[in-house]
Amino acid sequence: MATFGTLSDRLVETFKNLRTKGRLSASDVDGTVREIRRALLDADVALQVVKEFTAKVRERALSDEVNKALNPAQQVVQIVNEELVEILGGTQRKLQFAKVAPTVIMLAGLQGSGKTTFAGKLAKKLQGEGHTPILVAADLQRPNAVNQLQVVAEQAGAAVYAPEPGNGVGDPVKVSKAGVEYARQKQHDVVIVDTAGRLGVDEELMKQASKIRKATDPDEVLFVIDAMIGQDAVNTAKAFQEGVDFTGVVLSKLDGDARGGAALSVASVTGRPIIFASNGETLDALEDFHPDRMASRILDLGDILTLIEQAQAAFDEEEARKVAEKLAKEAFTLEDFLEQMQQLKKMGSMKKMLGMLPGMGGQMKQQLENFDESEIGRTEAIIRGMTPAERNNTKILNGSRRARIARGSGVSVTEVNQLVNRFEQAAKMMKKVARGESAGIPGMGAMPGMKPTGKKAKKAKGKFQGGRSGNPAKRAVEPVAEAAPAGSGFGLGAAAPQPSETDMAEIQKLFGKN
Repeated sequence: MATFGTLSDRLVETFKNLRTKGRLSASDVDGTVREIRRALLDADVALQVVKEFTAKVRERALSDEVNKALNPAQQVVQIVNEELVEILGGTQRKLQFAKVAPTVIMLAGLQGSGKTTFAGKLAKKLQGEGHTPILVAADLQRPNAVNQLQVVAEQAGAAVYAPEPGNGVGDPVKVSKAGVEYARQKQHDVVIVDTAGRLGVDEELMKQASKIRKATDPDEVLFVIDAMIGQDAVNTAKAFQEGVDFTGVVLSKLDGDARGGAALSVASVTGRPIIFASNGETLDALEDFHPDRMASRILDLGDILTLIEQAQAAFDEEEARKVAEKLAKEAFTLEDFLEQMQQLKKMGSMKKMLGMLPGMGGQMKQQLENFDESEIGRTEAIIRGMTPAERNNTKILNGSRRARIARGSGVSVTEVNQLVNRFEQAAKMMKKVARGESAGIPGMGAMPGMKPTGKKAKKAKGKFQGGRSGNPAKRAVEPVAEAAPAGSGFGLGAAAPQPSETDMAEIQKLFGKN
């Protein structure tokens, strides 16, 4: 995530220096804590939060849990990770819905923090979960705020209640109260009230927000804060907590290049959980906030769970099953590849997805920055420039056909050749995997449980099994070799436990299978 890029690099570099040490002395721990403190302060984390955080890390790093650990450096990373999770809120907290509809969600925050855009994102997200949200335009002060909310609501496909034109006209308290009643009449189960913001915290803003809260009696009051705000985030959050008393925090603009101290300060200082993280301009760019996953991203440990969830949402299970069958039958074509690319694009930016993989910081970060997103578009254009017959059988692509495809897709013949060659090589690898062979990746042998194939299989065929002689007389006096326990190939030396019916049910539920 772009906001934490600098902080992540500093922390990863700090831990890299520890990996060469077999045992950590007090001076090693103090040096590490000092670097962590500098990294957090440079990232605009509140001073009080930094003091408490580094004190806890130092105390635990000097304890027996590190001294007795086989890998002290790894143990320190684990301690920092756990303490990061704590200052980010500890555990995930989801939206609280009312027992009797409608659920009223009030948005508060400074002008420009992204409240109106977040209102549209939240409406779209809730619609996807089966709710029927309505947006209430209670920001009647900012020029064209009502119009902006109407546009965002249209993009999200949500209803909007906007009886007043805004631009200084109308009473936001009356509009908010009437909006809740309108939602009840029209049977909308969620009401999202977009309130006015100011360029700074002032008494008038707090009075208006407090009156709207009393009039609507919201189930949730979400404080939307700009992740790029820096050290002022703590003062702003405290002022809103005293004036409005919000129940949760929304971090916006996490895709920016700011240092991100707000995220590490607000939850700890206010004691209120971060519920959502907004990391892009599109209405799909909204995530549930998971403290443990965010801490893993900051420490360059990856966020595989979020990546899996996004894949499950973007990929059609039936299509995935058909593709798996085609791979098994060695019938995967460029037409199938194009469909997979279309589903991959639904997941969003390729850079963002790759950034969720572990170890994508450091040297890999520069390569990730140089990744050309438009390359996917060019690949798609080349495939679309082919006829259905050419997509299903690349063997018929002669020179004249390739020249025609290049002209039609606006690329060179060399790029067409490169795509076809890469696809054919990938198809060969997939065929090997489908047959249970090693995919031929350098440095990688056969997968556990796979039978040897080719020359190795023939070579092994004539050998006697279990290391015993083929001579009956000699074999009679040889001790019988004990069978190797299952799983011993990984050094476990014990039989692998079989999953219970409950475990299998959970696994099937995870992958969306009934």
